[in-house]
Amino acid sequence: MSENNVVYLTPERLRTLEKELRELKTSGRKEIAQKIAEARSHGDLSENAEYDAAKEEQGLFELKISKLEGVISRARIINKEEFHSEGAHILSLVKIRNLKTQKEFNYELVSQEEANFEENKISVTSPIGKELLGKKAGDKAQVKAPAGTLEFEILSVE
Repeated sequence: MSENNVVYLTPERLRTLEKELRELKTSGRKEIAQKIAEARSHGDLSENAEYDAAKEEQGLFELKISKLEGVISRARIINKEEFHSEGAHILSLVKIRNLKTQKEFNYELVSQEEANFEENKISVTSPIGKELLGKKAGDKAQVKAPAGTLEFEILSVE
């Protein structure tokens, strides 16, 4: 397996994806099959928009299953205990201060698949995430953004 194809996941995230996949393959497929059967019962398939919509939904649904299977098959489990570096790394909790606004932010550095800005989880492949990797408390970081260059001070790394 090429290192570029590896998907880094926490054990919790892998369990969530596996559960979602099981549900999609069981109850989800049954629901889609019922929609198709109901639409088919409405007569001539060549002029049945409901049938066409149900078949299109099935295609998108199967694509989602395929993508989930791909992510799971390429998953590599990561734990915080694997990292012994003082600098920020994947799964680090990083507290930073924007030097211009003096606002402080707390982020967890995660894989691209686990990134969720609303939960303060940013990807190590994002511009901010890339810049924070390897940094220690007291270091400064600059990130080029569409609105200009953002300057941060790293307050802590856990």
